[in-house]
Amino acid sequence: MNEEITFILDAAKESMDGAMAHLEKAFIKIRAGKASPVMLSTVMVDYYGSPTPLSQVANVNTPDARTISVQPWEKSMIQPIETAITNSNLGFNPMNNGEMVIINVPPLTEERRIQLVKQAKAEAEDAKVSIRNSRQDANKELKKLDASEDLLSNAEVDVQSLTDNYSKKVDAILEVKEVEIMKV
Repeated sequence: MNEEITFILDAAKESMDGAMAHLEKAFIKIRAGKASPVMLSTVMVDYYGSPTPLSQVANVNTPDARTISVQPWEKSMIQPIETAITNSNLGFNPMNNGEMVIINVPPLTEERRIQLVKQAKAEAEDAKVSIRNSRQDANKELKKLDASEDLLSNAEVDVQSLTDNYSKKVDAILEVKEVEIMKV
């Protein structure tokens, strides 16, 4: 196969891999009822005037399935951490005991679970759109090439096959996430 075609196929695959990585990151943020340190991964704390990720100013643990504990490395950081978690719009109500910040993760209501499934489906659809855009870009690049029609036709079939495989992967990941969210 032509080197240019191989390059275009590799670029399309890399772009589709990027869409999958983005989807997986988005799914990590959609909580499924069980406490996880990742739930606080987007929280930024005001650390002496500069916004700093929570994980860089405290140790975040889950002592049980319904609790997240945040142990700051400096006691003076308890209040800023509590404020940052409250302001993060994650729906948590942090409490501190003078030593650490404790977050009780409430069980999800049926209504909230349905909202989270919708959110997961929207993220999956975004990933599929990104994958289809990668296919479209690859096909445009292929059309610019000066190659035989047979080679171009085969390359387009390869791009479509790649697209179909990635779409199936998105559907499989979404299915697993839906089950995880709906499990009580």
